[in-house]
Amino acid sequence: MKVRIEGHTDDIGSMKYNMDLSSKRAQAIKDYLVGKGIDPSRITTIGLGYTQPIADNDTPEGRALNRRAEIIPIK
Repeated sequence: MKVRIEGHTDDIGSMKYNMDLSSKRAQAIKDYLVGKGIDPSRITTIGLGYTQPIADNDTPEGRALNRRAEIIPIK
């Protein structure tokens, strides 16, 4: 099985900053999994910044929920 790791952020800061941060967030998880023995060819990463929020960015609680990574199974 292969997976895609998506990094996400809240909307504080510029688009460029958040795209970089979300990419680093996804890459950090990949690095951890590879360190645990997962074949790196089975993992892709993408940073999505604040383009796909799951909560309202107008509250601290919502922003905290948007700062996340998701691991999605792919074929």
